[in-house]
Amino acid sequence: MKDMIVLSIETSCDETSVAIVKNGREILSNKILSQIDIHNEFGGVVPEVASRKHLEVINLVVDEALKEAEIKLNDVDLIAATYGPGLVGALLVGLQYAKGLSYALNKEFIGVNHIEGHISSCFLEYKELSPPFMSLVISGGHTILLNVVDYGVYEKIAETRDDAIGEVFDKIARKLNLSYPGGPNIERFAKDGDENSIKFPKSKFEDDTLDFSYSGLKSSVLNYINQNNLNKIDINKENVCASFQKTAVDMLIQNIEKAFNIYGGSKLCIVGGVSSNEYLKNRFKSYFRDVEIYIPSKILCTDNGAMIASAAYYSYIKNGSSDYTLNVSPNIKF
Repeated sequence: MKDMIVLSIETSCDETSVAIVKNGREILSNKILSQIDIHNEFGGVVPEVASRKHLEVINLVVDEALKEAEIKLNDVDLIAATYGPGLVGALLVGLQYAKGLSYALNKEFIGVNHIEGHISSCFLEYKELSPPFMSLVISGGHTILLNVVDYGVYEKIAETRDDAIGEVFDKIARKLNLSYPGGPNIERFAKDGDENSIKFPKSKFEDDTLDFSYSGLKSSVLNYINQNNLNKIDINKENVCASFQKTAVDMLIQNIEKAFNIYGGSKLCIVGGVSSNEYLKNRFKSYFRDVEIYIPSKILCTDNGAMIASAAYYSYIKNGSSDYTLNVSPNIKF
């Protein structure tokens, strides 16, 4: 089979990323232009600002990706872009740009689900990895556990019923007056805290579900902070961060252990922005000693074009290209 070069565009949130990947596994370039410094002053992502910034820089990022890959546009076989979920304006920038590029070059186009991109990020890091395996997707917008039965074939095991784990990290960080993004700052403060100093409750459902819930934990931590502030009691931020982080990871571990007991298997891929948390990595690797744990490098944990290219490659082989009528789906479920 002829090599396939995929040029992919990821603009679902506040990173403008363009990547060029060969055969779904080999990264030729993966350029990411982050907007963290821009949104930091607002304490979170402002959708309108993110969209305008994508428009300003997307041509530049495409040029840089081609230059690093040492190829020309005509060498590309397939144009891919994220179509959801994400911020509607941000998604539109990348998807419409990809369609225009596809039409102008007379190259096939394919839309990619952002979550499927995260799942595929492990294929770029671990060349030997192939389905079946279990995949935990944890980010600012998602907490999902799936069985990856085959390339492009998924069985959903569990998902959050309310807040995503990364969203709760960010909200608690904001309450503690830590800068955006909150997750890395929670982790940084937690290193100097006592994770057993505050007992925060773990959410439980009455039914037999393996679904996650983080709204209760979020409320407990916020109430603890509010009560101490009301009573003018100094808060030890390090202890709050450490205790919250431990509880949040405990909740993941307990549900995934149950999932392995039910579904079996010996491989777990942990992907998405929260998977770059070193404490989480160490806890999982020490707890699941009989499971092969796959976690991508930090640059592949965050939103990036390379993961979209990998997902696009396997999706194209299985289902072919997308039609130009494909529109963004900011709230699409997986």
